[in-house]
Amino acid sequence: MTRILITGGGGFIGGAILDAALAAGHEVRVLDSFRLDVHDGVAPVDDRAELVVGDVRDPEAVRRALDGVDVVVHEAAKVGLGVDFSDAPDYTASNVHGTAVLLAAMAERRVDRLVLASSMVVYGEGAYTGPQGRTRPDARRPEDLDRGAFDPRGADGSRLEPALIDEDDPVDPRNVYALTKLAQEHLAAAWSRSSGGRAVALRYHNVYGPLMPRDTPYAGVASLFRSALARGEAPRVFEDGAQRRDFVHVRDVAGANLAAIAAVEGAEPGWFRAYNVGSGSVHTILDVAAALSGASGGPAPVVTGAYRLGDVRHITASSARAARELGWTARIAFDEGMREFATAPLRGAATAVTR
Repeated sequence: MTRILITGGGGFIGGAILDAALAAGHEVRVLDSFRLDVHDGVAPVDDRAELVVGDVRDPEAVRRALDGVDVVVHEAAKVGLGVDFSDAPDYTASNVHGTAVLLAAMAERRVDRLVLASSMVVYGEGAYTGPQGRTRPDARRPEDLDRGAFDPRGADGSRLEPALIDEDDPVDPRNVYALTKLAQEHLAAAWSRSSGGRAVALRYHNVYGPLMPRDTPYAGVASLFRSALARGEAPRVFEDGAQRRDFVHVRDVAGANLAAIAAVEGAEPGWFRAYNVGSGSVHTILDVAAALSGASGGPAPVVTGAYRLGDVRHITASSARAARELGWTARIAFDEGMREFATAPLRGAATAVTR
């Protein structure tokens, strides 16, 4: 039995990891602040787990939560693209400063195993192939997006074909959230080197499933579509809907975390490794909207042509490294997962918070 601390364990992904860890016979403690822009109050946590209500940025709360712990699963973070750049201070405080506080306390308390929730956003735009072989295009220009030219082009204007991205591809974060997730990875790597810790960063692709938060700009696109359908509205799809993504079910993500816990237990001191966590199945944004509409009997999606600067066009994962080294592969197929999600409960609406 391993004693696990899950930061953010009251949240969507953290809660699924909690369920999986308890089912596997582990002893679990949760540290969560239940901030109002994520939760509609203090959420119930399985009474088999110990709950510490506190902020990961609070050194005293973190020290209490670390007492007697073997491994930390760090899920606490502000997620999503956000509203606008005014969110930047909160993203950096929550994600970067919070992770620094946690790692400093882990070094002090000699807790030497970490599983970090990272994200595919660290890559920026996905991988492509073109006339010159594998390439990574520059950020898309507003003037191109304004005229509906959504697909990146090569430097010579040539068409590029999307490819699966892997962990050896360079990182290129293109919004504030992405920058903070990469900073978390760098902090974890520095902590492992300096303290002799062992760390894994799991680069989640688009996670969906029951109990996603509803009606918030910080939720994933699948939640926004599901929330619209729950209101009797058509899902509104940005661009032309052909953006390629990898949608991975939250229970599969929980399984990846258990595999990573086992990996850090047997790793050498100073070890850090990143892994993509995706389903291995490529679908478009419009595919998701249509699947949810069809399964719920709701209105058909509306393709708006609108866009958000900071969004990337195509990003899909190769999770071959996780399969090879962690023994993990996703098990829940897209159609099965979307049928379940179309009628599954969501978390209550969050409250707008001004900071």
